Amino acid sequence: MQISANGISLEVDDRGPAGGEPLVMIMGLGMQLVAWPEGLVDQLVAKGFRVIRFDNRDVGLSQRFDHLGVPNIAAGAIKHTLGMAVASPYRLADLADDTAALIDALGLQSAHVCGASMGGMVAQHLAARHPQRVRSLTLMMTTSGARRLPQPGWKVRMALMSRPENARDLDSVIEHFVRLYGVIGSPGYPPEPATLRERLAMSVKRSYRPAATARQLMAIVADGDRTPMLAQIRQPTQIVHGLADPLVPVEAGRELARRIAGAQIDLIEGMGHDLPQPLWPRFAADIAAAAGRA
Repeated sequence: MQISANGISLEVDDRGPAGGEPLVMIMGLGMQLVAWPEGLVDQLVAKGFRVIRFDNRDVGLSQRFDHLGVPNIAAGAIKHTLGMAVASPYRLADLADDTAALIDALGLQSAHVCGASMGGMVAQHLAARHPQRVRSLTLMMTTSGARRLPQPGWKVRMALMSRPENARDLDSVIEHFVRLYGVIGSPGYPPEPATLRERLAMSVKRSYRPAATARQLMAIVADGDRTPMLAQIRQPTQIVHGLADPLVPVEAGRELARRIAGAQIDLIEGMGHDLPQPLWPRFAADIAAAAGRA
């Protein structure tokens, strides 16, 4: 369903009992709400949550921002490396404000919040900018953006910057994402190939907006170091991070746990930068644990 929030239209999936504990789930770079697996949602609903997934602005079925053009990622990365200010079409803080407005639009005073990857960055802004809206916080495979942290290796960077051979061909786009997941996914929990392709095909058919991904990536680059913000986060916080994450190395999760007062951390052997099915019960338990401390 479409909901108006913060002056834009967001596509929302609202699942579970109306009186359940509201849980807003924020997905990562260029990813749609369907990237939160249905099976994980079912397990969270079984724990009594009202699970609210949504497409961030500019992706999926939410409002497009094509009028803002396609940013020059290479130029932005160079400026970031040199410590120069980076302009972006919109900010991660804007996505956090979208989320706060969505909570309001749903008639909720507050909600538990779970963010993955870029969604975890947005969740940091949300908890700091709108503390009254966040009951508890689960940050999955994400980072403060501090320069001192280990960065992804060259192979990962190349995979992220690669493009499908033919962006107009469904099979070509799917193969592109299969290759990407082969680089950043969980070595301890490799997906069944046919299942992975089926899930990717469903996502690409629903929406495929590479220009939007570029705009969101520029927002990440422009956001810089959120370390000073972490001291403002007072909500019960659970960090979830894979020990084998090649995109956001595990030291990023450890640093979040050190910097956020009272945060607890679950480091998972064999987990990369994805949400493998065997770990869904563990993810659900971590989210419930954070909510239980609220």
